[in-house]
Amino acid sequence: MRSWPSPDIPVLAESGPDLRLYDAAAGGVTATGPGPIATLYVCGITPYDATHLGHAATYLAFDLVHRFWRAGGRDVHYVQNTTDIDDPLLERATRDGIDWRELAERETELFRQDMTALRVVPPRDYIGAVEAMDEIAAAVADLVGSGAAYRAADDEFPDVYFDISTTGRFGYESRLDRAEMLALFAERGGDPNRAGKRDPLDPLLWRMARPDEPSWDSPLGPGRPGWHIECTAIAGNRLGVPIDIQGGGSDLLFPHHECSAAHAEAWRAVDRFARHYTHAGMVGLDGEKMSKSRGNLVFVSVLRKAGIDPMAIRAALLADHYRSDRMWTDDALTTATARLDRWRAAANRAGDDATTVVKELWAALADDLDTPTAFAVLDRWAADDSLAGPPVAVAVDALLGITLN
Repeated sequence: MRSWPSPDIPVLAESGPDLRLYDAAAGGVTATGPGPIATLYVCGITPYDATHLGHAATYLAFDLVHRFWRAGGRDVHYVQNTTDIDDPLLERATRDGIDWRELAERETELFRQDMTALRVVPPRDYIGAVEAMDEIAAAVADLVGSGAAYRAADDEFPDVYFDISTTGRFGYESRLDRAEMLALFAERGGDPNRAGKRDPLDPLLWRMARPDEPSWDSPLGPGRPGWHIECTAIAGNRLGVPIDIQGGGSDLLFPHHECSAAHAEAWRAVDRFARHYTHAGMVGLDGEKMSKSRGNLVFVSVLRKAGIDPMAIRAALLADHYRSDRMWTDDALTTATARLDRWRAAANRAGDDATTVVKELWAALADDLDTPTAFAVLDRWAADDSLAGPPVAVAVDALLGITLN
């Protein structure tokens, strides 16, 4: 699948400290410590609607990780998927009277345009589920062969499920108890009451073909994949296992990330899929989480068409810590626009050495991407007429992805 063009990223004269991030499994901030090639997998969109600010906040958070590592001289192998076949996509296509493939391509293209405008560095591999169908089916077949997966006891639709007892540590990533997992599993696309399963929490790996649904031939029989195994196969086949970071929104922690990690650990016989499981907070509007089901979305494309500077959108979303849930307001955008104006006014001025400012910026971002502290550093710099602008502007571009010229 075609990605989007990469923005120009300045090269910084000096690298900063090592990056430390919150890991959900550890329940705290720990050093990332990647090898010569840092590996990052972030779950992509299901393209049945336009990019809203919740999506944007997630991809901006991991864009900071990507930029930090690159600015520090590391090669980064970043992979992102697109779930271009799934129930919500089929349901929306039916509702709108459009072919599901046309809907997926239309919304994926709009996503590319939004990411380009927001200056998000693209993944090296941008992979749709449809183009990865053979490798996903092969991964499921491997799990069946190893005994980690089984067919539901259903003569009509013997779907393939993952046995969560296989790894012996299901739940270690999210650290939820069984009651909490069952509730979220039912709420977030799971099927705990499906007859023929060994455990209500066992997730779907391969859905056998149903009438009037798209399906693909495979060694498992005609069908299509479950959601979680899609990410497992795409990440594992391109990055290897374990990877440095599995990322996404906090609503993906369970069941999606827990299940995709368990699949990978059983498939590749490893103790842990990712060294860090890191999640961005939710963006809300009018006191509620921003979501398609609630119909309270603010779209990046709509803001762009209204003439809003994409750098102001980026600055507004980065003003809060990436892990925090926050509300989107007009005031947030107004504040970000005014802040951007002050930074831009300072960007080209002559003055004293601003090396300390750049070091403070590095240090703030190294500490679990602490953008509120980073922004406070830049506010002080902009207000101090004695400090030079260009070196700081270059660092802001490289590390925060915000252009000041």
